[in-house]
Amino acid sequence: MPRPRLTGLGAGLLSTATMVVAGAVAWLLPAGAQTVAFGVLFLPVCALTGLWVRPADLAMGPVVVPLAYAIGVLPVAEGGGAGFTGQVMGLVTTLALNAGWLYGGTLVAGVIVTVRKVRLMSAARRKARSAPRRPAAEQAAPRTDHEAGPSGRRAPRSRVAP
Repeated sequence: MPRPRLTGLGAGLLSTATMVVAGAVAWLLPAGAQTVAFGVLFLPVCALTGLWVRPADLAMGPVVVPLAYAIGVLPVAEGGGAGFTGQVMGLVTTLALNAGWLYGGTLVAGVIVTVRKVRLMSAARRKARSAPRRPAAEQAAPRTDHEAGPSGRRAPRSRVAP
């Protein structure tokens, strides 16, 4: 399976484009099955978005998938009438009636990115623990007498060139 690493914007564009195609495919189905088919197609898109977003943009995974759902559901929006306000009302109605798919897909993406983040943090912690540590004597550089002033502190360096 390919392991692409998408930025937050790339993950949003990919999931949105995929959901628009899913909406077009669902539009071809009978009226009762459109929203169910769209919701079923939404779940793997959420999983792939959570898996393919790069580690630096993990928080974007659960953010972009609901936006992709809202944009992709436009072709199968229920009800509504003619004109812009009718389309908006159809969209709001469809989002309200199919909130389970929307929440479920967002939860899938959220769980996947949370597990990935926990694994990254534990790997970083293991790497930090296994790194060889230098003894304290090597970490602090010894001072020479000409660097220390009468109080034992370093004298400030002059910024004027001699």
